[in-house]
Amino acid sequence: MTGDESRRASRVDDVLNTARAGLDRLTPDEALVAQRAGALLVDTRTPVQRGRQGELPGALVIDRTVLEWRLDPTSPHRIPEAVPGARVVVVCRQGYSSSLAAESLRRLGVHATDVVGGVEAWRSAGLPLGEGPADVRE
Repeated sequence: MTGDESRRASRVDDVLNTARAGLDRLTPDEALVAQRAGALLVDTRTPVQRGRQGELPGALVIDRTVLEWRLDPTSPHRIPEAVPGARVVVVCRQGYSSSLAAESLRRLGVHATDVVGGVEAWRSAGLPLGEGPADVRE
């Protein structure tokens, strides 16, 4: 492998960069302000991750495998909060899968973005965490 090949971005990095180009990503502080202003803070972390890192107060927990169906206002499987014009802020552990999720939601017409650095950055910023119970939506 040449030096150029080892420095080249992987395909998933290319996909991630493309997804992020269409997002106005929020810092953890900005995400908290958005949530307090009425945005839906949506946590896609696994139960194990949430157990280790803590719950995000007021967040809706939606498994990544059903996220689009729960947040698309036109879906018969949507949650009650998924209304046209709702602002959605997706958060994951480190801010990678949340970017892909937010971009996918935007393709459905949802006003979505994500949190730079995810819950790890949220914790580093000293923002509130809780023990639960989480508001899990299935």
